[in-house]
Order: sequence, then structure tokens, then C-alpha cells
Amino acid sequence: MESAEEEPLDEASEADDVVVADEDDKLADSGTPARPSLFSSHGLMKQRNTLTFTAFLNALGVASTIGCLPASGLSARTVSVIPLCGAMEYKLAVDSSKKATELPLLRVCGTVQQNPHMRAFWASTISFFLAFLGWFALAPLGLEVATSMGTCENQLFPPTDFPTRPAYLKFKNLKSGLSYCQYGVLKEEGKLIDCKDVPADVESGADSTAEQKEKYRPQVLAKCVCTPGTECKSVIANAGVASVASTIFVRIALGTLLERFGPVNVQCGLMSFGAFWVAMAAAITAPWNYTLIRFFIGCAGATFVTNQFWCSLMFAPNVVGTANATAAGWGNLGGGVTQIFMMSVLFNPMVASGMEPNVAWRVSMVVPAVMFVVCAICMKLMCWDMPTARNYDPTVTGKTQKPSMWDYVEVLRDVRVVVMIFQYSACFGTELAMNNQLATHFRTYFQMDAGDASALAGAFGLMNLFARSLGGISSDMCFKYFGFRGRIWAQFLALFFEAIFLFSFGKVDNSQPWYVALAVLVCFSLFVQMAEGTSYGIVPFMNRKQLAVVSALVGAGGNLGAVIAGFCFYKPIQDALLPFQVHAGYVMFWALLSPCYYWSEMGGMFHGPAQSFEKGKTQSSESESYTESEATSENCM
Repeated sequence: MESAEEEPLDEASEADDVVVADEDDKLADSGTPARPSLFSSHGLMKQRNTLTFTAFLNALGVASTIGCLPASGLSARTVSVIPLCGAMEYKLAVDSSKKATELPLLRVCGTVQQNPHMRAFWASTISFFLAFLGWFALAPLGLEVATSMGTCENQLFPPTDFPTRPAYLKFKNLKSGLSYCQYGVLKEEGKLIDCKDVPADVESGADSTAEQKEKYRPQVLAKCVCTPGTECKSVIANAGVASVASTIFVRIALGTLLERFGPVNVQCGLMSFGAFWVAMAAAITAPWNYTLIRFFIGCAGATFVTNQFWCSLMFAPNVVGTANATAAGWGNLGGGVTQIFMMSVLFNPMVASGMEPNVAWRVSMVVPAVMFVVCAICMKLMCWDMPTARNYDPTVTGKTQKPSMWDYVEVLRDVRVVVMIFQYSACFGTELAMNNQLATHFRTYFQMDAGDASALAGAFGLMNLFARSLGGISSDMCFKYFGFRGRIWAQFLALFFEAIFLFSFGKVDNSQPWYVALAVLVCFSLFVQMAEGTSYGIVPFMNRKQLAVVSALVGAGGNLGAVIAGFCFYKPIQDALLPFQVHAGYVMFWALLSPCYYWSEMGGMFHGPAQSFEKGKTQSSESESYTESEATSENCM
């Protein structure tokens, strides 16, 4: 595609004058006054200068972004972006299949016919962001919900009646430095038995105070004791696993549903369903309905599959990695924002205004539910499934058969897809596990207050602002310079360093300052999000005819990873730090299986393509932009 950048701006362009003259002749014949040039009201610039000015703006990439300039101010050189055929066709440069070959984030002007690409991008991003926000809205409120349900250790087992509960015996208040057992703990075969008795000299000393004669100090306990090994911790862990387990089945089902109903209908359905259950969270009273409601809220997490599938339909191979990574990354950002939003923006101000905590967290849950409904309505009214049509057509992927369950069998027979499923479980699954674990980890292990703990936990998710996009960009750049093997190496390195920093985070104990944990957490999060971006830089190339199914299975793999982490690492291991270290080993194992990726036409991690395959050939053939003659010969939509 010729662009303004490829031609000197000072070159005389007779084609420009011819196009404008032809247009003006047509207007004159029809009785319509000739169109004025950009500054004709003052006579300051001729039509040719207008064309040069427009070409200059296009060279800067801002003409369509900031002003949606009228057709009268466009040169023939920019016809592939906005053709001169009575009405503008596309606001973005497109290839022969009408997929966008660029990702101008702020170019949101135009009707749905003119700009379906960026509408789909922002709709998929915002809906996924809100889905994540509602999906994990209960995570930072975990201790408040536990208190309302009465599952805290000191509610189930009052310290005055059960003074030797293990959760009490090992408790130490980090702020005051005081331990529950004033004079130490008695152990038998490694198990905590009781607090040591008050020394005889203290017991009988005339100068000893009443506090010094206390064997137990229940006053140092937290308001809600919810440490590893307690019923409270178990309930929260089970609910967290349920919230990600439900998404596995829905994500798998979406592979077929997307092909039958299209991304707009599927996304609207998921958001509407999620809105009901997020609102129902306000009625939680017991562990069973807490777990059940989190299970159904988790279905909203399947919006990720639609997010990736929709962007793959709208963007060409040269930018699909960046588009997928940015849309998913900014969507995942909701998991970090909700940690801060639910506590600092909703819950804490409500409590400060005099509302009871038991009521405040319930009212807070209504807010994301309303946001779900508004998003679903806007998406249905304003977006298309494809660049050229409102409704999705499966034949655009080259698939001629109707979708069926056998599609899943065909895809799962490919070992490369299976490896990708588990590699995605090692990155996205890790992120989901962290969204469930971090706020409670900082509040119970580091004994931080709710606001500070939510801020630190939110820092993990906030890295999605750029980190996942960075992964997609790095994948695209490596592909540009090293071919497909570059994408595989980008994937391996992101997973490798994710494992290193996850293990390091598991070595930060509560004797160290909070900023040490934050620094390691930020580095860990950076590579988690990058690995997610590099994963979906590979997914669109794995099986193009089964793109929806592959996207669904890989997306479900992320939730599978969170279930594995919850049941195998964080729930059974009765230690605050060891689960993170074991989890790091899981990530490293799947990172080392990256050499399994090999395609004869694209190559692998250590081998080039077996067949004649020029680097970037697929990109250039599939991303070739319209020529001027092609664009002007087609009717505008």
C-alpha cells in the first residue's frame, strides 16, 4: 500500500488535482455548489495546498485520529485509508480481507461501517476489563465477607474457650511485635501444642503486672484470623478455585458458540449473565452460597475468549499480536483495578460515612453489576462481528463444515496446542491465582490494613497497562527480524523469567520491608503479563481454520492453571511462602517445553522452516493493502 510517508510531500501530484477536479465537475453537473477548500473562507490556501496539508497530517498518523477530515481534503494517495467514493469506507488501513493493518488507539471516529475495527477493539477491551473487575470484586473483600459469614477462626473458636488453636499459637502481631504466646510455644514432634507457662519468678513476683502474668494474649489477635490452616482460609480458597473452575467449561464451549452466534452476541450474553450473579453477591450469608455465587460469577471470565477471537477477526497478521495483547492486557487490568476500586473507592468511603461494614461491602457489589449491564447494551447497539458484516460468517477462516464437538478432538490431537494450553496455564493461570491470593496474603501474612494490602495486590494487575502489550509487541518484533522462531523465543524467555521472579517472591518473608515484596512482585508481574502477550502472538498461527476452538482451549487452559494452583499449591500447603516456590517450579517446567513448537512451513525454536518460506511472506501476502484502483472501484458501505 502506498502511503503518505512513502512519497515526498513536495512532489507535484497531478493525480490529486485530477481527482478533485473530477469530484467538483460531478458536483457542478448535479447542481451542487463546488466544495470549498480547507481555508477557502479566507482565501488563504488553494486546493492543492489543502491536499499537501492533509498528506502531511497522514504522514504524522493523526489526520484520521484527531479530525476525521472530510473527503474534500484527502489526496488520492490516502484512498486506501478513506477512499473517495461519496462516503468514507474505512478509517484504518486495511488488507485484502478488510482486516486492519494498523492499530491507532485513538482513531475512534466514524460510523460502525467506517470503523468496525476500533469499535470491536475497544468493545472487547472494555467488556473484558469490566468482566475482570466484577470477577475478582469479592477477592479484596474476602475478610469482610468472612466476618459476615462468621467463618473467621476467632468467631468459630473464641480464644477464651479454645486458647490452644494452632492459628492462635503461631500468631504474632507485626505492628506491636507482640505474640499470642507471651513466653513462647510448646512443640511436640514439630506440632504446636500450647503456649509455655508463665515463669515461676514472674508468677510469684510482687512487682509483676497482670499483663506479665498472662499465658495467652488474645488481644493481639487480628479482628478476623484467617491464616493458613483455618476454616476461613479454606472457605476463601475453595471459593477462589470455584470462580476460575467454572470459566474452564464456558471458555471451551465458546469455541462453538462464537462460530454459531458471533462475538457480539456471545459477549453481551456473558456480560448480562455475569451482571445477575455479581448483584446476587450482595445476598451472601454462608460459605455454600459464597462459593456458589463466585462459581457463577466466574463465567464472566470467559469474555477473554471473545476478546481474542474478535480482535483476530478484525486485525491483520502484522499487528494481530499487538492487538490481541493490548486488548487482553488492558482487559486484565481490571483484575488490578478492582483490588483498589472495591476497597478505596467504594467500601472504605462507605464505612467512613457511617455505613456498617456488613452493609458496605454488599452495596459495593451492586456497582460492577450495573456497569456490566450498561456495557452489554452499548456493545449490542454499536458493534459488528466482522469488518464487512454485522454477523459472523465461519467461512472467513476457510472452514466449510458446521462447528461441532469433533473440532475439539481434532485440535487436541496436536501436541503443540496441548503445550500451549499448559503454557498459558503457567502465565494466565498464575495471574488468576495471584488475583485471588495476594490481597489476603498481604493482609494476613504481612498484616497490612485493607487499603495498603489492596494497593500492593493491585500493583500486580496494574502492570497489564503495558506489560501484556509489551509481550505482543516483542512477539511481533521478533517475528519481523527472526521469523516465526522469534515468537517462540519470546514466549520461552517470558515464562523463564516469570518462574525466576515468582520463586523470588516466595522467598520474601514478613521480616523484610513491604517495598521489597512490592519490587519483586512488580518484576514478577511484568513477565507474567508479557508471557500472556507472547502466547497469543502464537495462537492465531497454530490452526487458522480452527481459530475459535484453539482460542477457546488455550483460554480455558489459563483457568485450568488457576485451579491446579489453588488445589495443588495454595490450599493444601500449610505455609505462607512455600506455595509460591512450588508454583514457580510448575511454570519453569512448561517453559522448558517450548522446543515442542515446530511447523514445517514456519520452523521451530532451533530450526528454520523445512520448506521454502521467506520470512514475512505470510505477513506481506495476507496484509497487503488495497491499491487505489481497488479501493475506488468498490462501493462504500
